[in-house]
Amino acid sequence: MTFRQDDDGGQPIGNVKVIEAVVDQPVQIHLWEDRTRGEQWVPAYDATALAMLADDYLRIAGNNAVDNGRRTFEFQPVKPGRYEIVFEKRMGWKFTAEDRRVFLVTVSGPPAKRSA
Repeated sequence: MTFRQDDDGGQPIGNVKVIEAVVDQPVQIHLWEDRTRGEQWVPAYDATALAMLADDYLRIAGNNAVDNGRRTFEFQPVKPGRYEIVFEKRMGWKFTAEDRRVFLVTVSGPPAKRSA
């Protein structure tokens, strides 16, 4: 499997990308989709530790016949720990994933509050 870098700010470790996060501070992951081919990224994650805030798609193609663009998933860490988010690129007519991306989100506690 080839791991392609995406513009999501994480650090690669083999086929796993590590993302440092803080409780209650959202994290975005960007992945490219070609909807013309029927591609769709499907995430699997621990919903008790990470809340999905948004799932947006920005079409990039320059003509009417092609529908490809950048999909942005936004998660908010709920509690400290290490959590995996596994994205599988699915095609509507296939039973197996076309591609797979793994992100390891390391979440630290909330930022320290300053005393006045």
